[in-house]
Amino acid sequence: MIEPTTLARPYARAAFQFAIDNGSVDQWHDALGMLAAVVAEPAVAKVLDDPATTAAQRASTVIAVLGADAPAGVAQFVAVMSENQRLALVGHVAVLFAELKASLDAAAKVTVTSAFDVADMTLEQLSASLSAKLGKTVDMTVE
Repeated sequence: MIEPTTLARPYARAAFQFAIDNGSVDQWHDALGMLAAVVAEPAVAKVLDDPATTAAQRASTVIAVLGADAPAGVAQFVAVMSENQRLALVGHVAVLFAELKASLDAAAKVTVTSAFDVADMTLEQLSASLSAKLGKTVDMTVE
């Protein structure tokens, strides 16, 4: 049997890329956390597990509980997951999304090794250049 994390990974990556493209990573992170809580609620889980409900009904139930504060694209995301019968994986998607967000937010640790003293101005320029290239803040250590 396929691990839930393996099934959730493409959804997390797609959601993360969409959130980056729209500049709403923090909002998506919050929305996925709330989605995971909503899907875990026994009353909602009962509706989601009912074979008589359609994918559209399951999606609309989750979206209605989530509310109108959800960022753009979340409704479509829920609809796709519902259509593919993957709403139960939202908790795993939220965890994977959080890991991707953490890697995006993390500072890059850089060690500069030099046989000679390096001027502070040179280190500042190097730090700025690496920061721009990596898209992260640089935590530099000089040896």
